[in-house]
Amino acid sequence: MKKDQILSSILLFFLLFTAFITTMANSQASSQPANESKVHIVYTENPKDQEPEEYHIKTLTSVLGSEEAAKEALIYSYKHAASGFSAKLTAEQVFEVSKQPGVLQVVPSQTVQLHTGRV
Repeated sequence: MKKDQILSSILLFFLLFTAFITTMANSQASSQPANESKVHIVYTENPKDQEPEEYHIKTLTSVLGSEEAAKEALIYSYKHAASGFSAKLTAEQVFEVSKQPGVLQVVPSQTVQLHTGRV
């Protein structure tokens, strides 16, 4: 397989996975209380002239008010297949971070159980 085909396959998988997760998140009827923090995945543009984690902390800092709070909320920075991060955020913080420059999408994190066909 050529490098372009591999990259295209990875991108297609990522887009399909994102669509699946978004659909699953939207189908849940539960609402999150405004002050309860839950883990969300924040997809961002690739940062220019900054390390991804530095960019992610800066994005969170603009919403949470301090770099310390941003580092505490940050769970993981995605740097390879996608640009983004996971963080514990309240519903209000999700709304605010989704308005930040460079933020493409914010979705609740979910654990998905794979069905293997085995009993």
